[in-house]
Amino acid sequence: MEILYKVHNNLYVNLTNKCPCACTFCLRQNMDHVGESKSLWLEREPSAEEVIAEFAKFDMSRFNEVVFCGFGEPTEAFEVLKKVAAFVKETYHMPIRLNTNGLGNLVNGRDITPEMEGLIDTVSISLNTPNADRYHELVRSKFGDKSFDAMLDFARSSTKYVSNVVMTTVDTTITKEEEEECRRICDSIGAKYRIRPWED
Repeated sequence: MEILYKVHNNLYVNLTNKCPCACTFCLRQNMDHVGESKSLWLEREPSAEEVIAEFAKFDMSRFNEVVFCGFGEPTEAFEVLKKVAAFVKETYHMPIRLNTNGLGNLVNGRDITPEMEGLIDTVSISLNTPNADRYHELVRSKFGDKSFDAMLDFARSSTKYVSNVVMTTVDTTITKEEEEECRRICDSIGAKYRIRPWED
C-alpha cells in the first residue's frame, strides 16, 4: 500500500480512502495517483504503527513539510493522524500540514480542533465557493445542508489552536467577485485566503 508519497519537496501521508463528500471535481474520479505516488487506493486503513514504520524508508532531511492528505479525508482517521503527527514532531521536528474538507467535527461527532494544538502547524481547508447552495452542489456531502456552516465553524475554531489556517479555492472555477466574497469570509474568520492553481 502507498502510505507515504512525495509531492514536490513534501512528504504526504495517505491514511484513508473514506470521505464524507463526493466532490464533482475530485481527482480520484479519474486518476489513481498524485505526485510521485503509484496507486493511492488503500487495501485497508493502516494502523499508526504501520504508518510510523514507513518513515524509515525516507531521508526526512529532503522534505520541507509532512502533509496529511491522501485519497480520503484525513480526519476520518483522526486518532491515527494524531499518533503519527506526534511521532513526526518528536522525531523530526518538522512542520505538519493538514489538508481537509473541514468536516472533521461532523465526521468525529465532536470538536476536534483543540486536539490539533501542538501537532498541526497549518490547516488548509477547501472553501471552494462563498455560496452555501453552490457548495452543496459541488461537494455533495453526506451531512447535507449543515456542511457549509460546519466547515466555516471548523475553520474559525482552528484559528484558536493552529498558527496558520488557510482556506482555498481553485483558480478559474469561480468569478473574481466570488473570490472577493471568499476573501471577506476568510478575513472574518481570521484565516488566510489562497487561490490554488487549476491542475488538469
